[in-house]
Amino acid sequence: MEIRSFLAFELPPEIRAMVFHVSHEIKKSLLDLRWVKPENIHLTTVFMGDVHCNDLDNINKAVSRACSRFGSFNISIKGAGVFGGRHNPRVLWIGLNGDLERMSYFRDALQKYLKPFGIRQEKRRFSPHLTIGRFRKGAKHGAHLDTILSHYRELDSSACSLGELIQFKSDLKPGGAVYTRLNVWPLDGKK
Repeated sequence: MEIRSFLAFELPPEIRAMVFHVSHEIKKSLLDLRWVKPENIHLTTVFMGDVHCNDLDNINKAVSRACSRFGSFNISIKGAGVFGGRHNPRVLWIGLNGDLERMSYFRDALQKYLKPFGIRQEKRRFSPHLTIGRFRKGAKHGAHLDTILSHYRELDSSACSLGELIQFKSDLKPGGAVYTRLNVWPLDGKK
């Protein structure tokens, strides 16, 4: 048997509140998006996909080893943007600032520890962000998107700490994905 899962950080309350507010405000616009439920917005580090239940104990040990090497990460919100460019947008996101380079090393360490389990390694540079919506194919946004991006360009928050990594199980349902916490690992290392 397999489960679909990923490793992510839940958002600190201050950042979560700001993301909820921004998502709510942008929903009033004319943008044609499939919105991520605010309670499902998190900071993904590794999407593991379908993993065999028989491998879960060893995967947990591997993740624990990586987490024991790294300390908590400080992050803050920094602006909003799109993947795919303004003329062909795919994803609307809220950006992050803070310990991003160290977080990138953490993601790479996790991938190294997870490689023996057949978990696909992401080759792209780690780009921490919070996805708030996905654009529908063929939708044209023009001035509406420019207005939103201009309005939220300077969005920021105070720094908050991410101190534990969570493994979520993802069940795809007709009403959207349902996430269930499976494991939690504290970041209690020195890196």
